[in-house]
Amino acid sequence: MQPAQLDKQARAQLRTLSKENAEEVAKHLVMAGRLIEEDAEAAHKHALAAANRAGRVAVVREALAITAYATGDFALALRELRTYRRISGSNDQLPMMVDSERGMGRPERALELGRSVPRAELAVPVRVELAIAMSGARLDLGQKELALGELEIPELDPNRAFSWSPGLFDAYATVLEELDRAEDAKAWFDRADRARAALGGDDEEEGGETVVVVEEEPDGADD
Repeated sequence: MQPAQLDKQARAQLRTLSKENAEEVAKHLVMAGRLIEEDAEAAHKHALAAANRAGRVAVVREALAITAYATGDFALALRELRTYRRISGSNDQLPMMVDSERGMGRPERALELGRSVPRAELAVPVRVELAIAMSGARLDLGQKELALGELEIPELDPNRAFSWSPGLFDAYATVLEELDRAEDAKAWFDRADRARAALGGDDEEEGGETVVVVEEEPDGADD
């Protein structure tokens, strides 16, 4: 484990620290990233250690929020995400903020928060994640048709696979199941599987529709 294993943008934020402190913080962030899928509690401890050393650095507060979310501490996650947004000026974690409100049993506030930022100001992957989170909040309230509508965005293209497509397709299929539209749900679950296979480099399709993998956003994607 070396500080250089932290991505360049994150390392750049640590330049305000002393060299020794920056290296220690970087190591904790690397470990948090490595452990979050297999041991969220351990990842969170590393994020806490980084925060104790560099609490005013945006990427550190972001890591603390993400690991708190992974452990199910939604109140802490939301608090840290607010701090991260204040420090960084970025709305890229808005979907997780919405989900944290949901995790605290406040779907109405989740919807209000999700509507507080114009969608056009968000990067496409963030916009997609926000649509999924907003749809979940609608389901929490029993608003199934509105949950489906939250997902019917331009990025819901069954014939092209972006990095966000499998998750979006799965979410759409899940709501269709809630609406007792089993055949339509199966079709979208199948599309999600094909998108994952295509994004994973598996070009062999046994029948069905063709999925075109797109690695970058096309011109005018935001429109």
